[in-house]
Amino acid sequence: MSDSADGMDDVKDTEEADRRSSTAGPPAFRAAVDALRSSRLRPQVEVEPTPAPQRLAPYAYALEAVVADGEQELADGRLVLLHDPAGHDAWRGTFRLVTLVRAELEPEMAADPLLPEVCWSWLTGALQARGLGYGEPSGTITRASSHYFGGLAERPSASQIEIRASWTPREGLGGVPDTASHLTSWCDLLAQVAGLPPAGPGDASVVTLPQRRGPQPR
Repeated sequence: MSDSADGMDDVKDTEEADRRSSTAGPPAFRAAVDALRSSRLRPQVEVEPTPAPQRLAPYAYALEAVVADGEQELADGRLVLLHDPAGHDAWRGTFRLVTLVRAELEPEMAADPLLPEVCWSWLTGALQARGLGYGEPSGTITRASSHYFGGLAERPSASQIEIRASWTPREGLGGVPDTASHLTSWCDLLAQVAGLPPAGPGDASVVTLPQRRGPQPR
């Protein structure tokens, strides 16, 4: 938490980081960032810029998101766009998207042995549903459970799913990937993890998450 009044210094730092990230770098990177900033997303997903990691690539831009239902949070995540104009052997391209998505689950759902495979299919299905080209996908699916004792014994057990993944978006004209569509697909993934219905006919192939835990207070 910030020591400044109402955290205004944190807001200013984030705005300044967003301004620097969007105005620095080669034209392809600036165009990719501009597309992210101008994307129109479903209203339940609140997206805002956040300081990007500085050591993963020469240029980076980051967004964080919360899936909200009124004053309740259903899921949250972070998406980072990386760019190395010289290319990267592991990426097989000059751009890379890196994500973290989290949501709470009912313990019964978390115990499903097929859950990791299903969660990975949510990610690939969200990209494929919008016809996006991508390569070199990699990631991990983590399940965690918390059980409370002593003074916290009245709290119900909690289970969380965490998706960490990265992929190389296919580059288009001028070497610029369609980052706006990749962001939309990522928001589709967030919505599916949160248990929201598909936003439109193009999302019908993505399976929604059943039996998720109730909304968490914001």
